[in-house]
Amino acid sequence: MKQDYNRIALVGIEQEEYDTIKASYSGHIIWHQSIPKIIVKEEVLYMEKANGIGMLPVDKVVYYGIYDNDFDFISGLAIWKGACYPNAAAMLDCRFKIPCLVKALSLSRFCAPRGFISAGTSINVTEDTVAKWGNWHCGENKHRFTGEWESEFTATIEPYYDGEAVRIMMIGDTYWQIKLEGDTWLKSIHPDHAGFMTVDPDLLADTLHIKNTLQMDMIGNDYIVAKDGSKYLLEVNHIPNITRFEEVKQVYLSTIIEWIK
Repeated sequence: MKQDYNRIALVGIEQEEYDTIKASYSGHIIWHQSIPKIIVKEEVLYMEKANGIGMLPVDKVVYYGIYDNDFDFISGLAIWKGACYPNAAAMLDCRFKIPCLVKALSLSRFCAPRGFISAGTSINVTEDTVAKWGNWHCGENKHRFTGEWESEFTATIEPYYDGEAVRIMMIGDTYWQIKLEGDTWLKSIHPDHAGFMTVDPDLLADTLHIKNTLQMDMIGNDYIVAKDGSKYLLEVNHIPNITRFEEVKQVYLSTIIEWIK
């Protein structure tokens, strides 16, 4: 029988969310706001103390964040196969943006062909085109161009779709559709006028299919709804922003607290 250590780990959780979780949990908590060192030994996960020297065994891990060096950490959680929210194996599948996109496009009803360009390579296009590179899911590392362009990085390329940018976001079984906004062609959830809107049942079904197939606990799928009504999946966010909207944050916290208990 697996031993209960009465200890959880919170990695990447901010102070306010930590305080809420701590108030509802009577056991011990290891709290890190950066990637900690871990050991997996005989199916037990040991994590370095937040203060002091040494490592302690934990029963469950809550991970929230995207860090430069988190892929190996998530790999360790997946090898452990213990209780992790979100599911560590699913996070591993979705952490690198291009491989995740390949998986998602094979599952989505709203896929469209993508191009690809190696770092240090030039391409010439006649249509309005967008290149995307890197593994940050935060609206950065994108370039819109027509004509000849040399990519400094390995990137995907896709047509520029003129239309409404939206996100279908799910935490567990709770979902929202968010209209993305921005002063330029780059849209995100951060502008003040971004907000909730009526949920498109087709986009919701598409997101749910991807979420379930990839065994994700939470997901944020970005789509474009073009002016002619066509819909296109742009990208999958495996750690969507939960702090921008209070309603989303409260659902996240209640989900985490219920999962821990």
